Amino acid sequence: LDLTCRRTPCFAKFSEMEKALNMEAEINEVQPLLLSVYTQHLHLEDNSSTLQFYFIGKKCEILQDMNKHLEAILKEKRDLRKRLIKHRCQESLPIEATFHKCIVELLTEAVTFIEKLESHLQSVRSIPQIPHIMNNMDTTLSKTKVLMIELEELTEQILKWEKLQKEVYSN
Repeated sequence: LDLTCRRTPCFAKFSEMEKALNMEAEINEVQPLLLSVYTQHLHLEDNSSTLQFYFIGKKCEILQDMNKHLEAILKEKRDLRKRLIKHRCQESLPIEATFHKCIVELLTEAVTFIEKLESHLQSVRSIPQIPHIMNNMDTTLSKTKVLMIELEELTEQILKWEKLQKEVYSN
């Protein structure tokens, strides 16, 4: 029985009539306001001077310029979206001249960053070789000590020889 029962509201026409009456009431409320604004406009139009027309013309020009600017931005935005959607390898987006200095600074910073990164990577790569390097340093240190001892012995021998030579020449 529920499926066969029609769900049409019995007051459908009533709700439509109520909406129409509400709209008519709103129109009746707004109509005096519109009439007063229209009469003020006519009054101002009668008392207007060429100066008012000049300012209105200026405002119109400003609005037209703003409209052209916004249209250009929208067109540029669409073009940029199209470019970003398409995958192009050899094309780059144009950079405004005001940002050229910033780009140059960023490039120099990028180069220094890459150089520092390379030095850090080299130091990280050398970490596994540290024990071998330490062993090499120990052996070179011991060799240096041996050379120092030999050098001391040699200097002593040279000093002895010098004394002997002086004695020989003095005699």
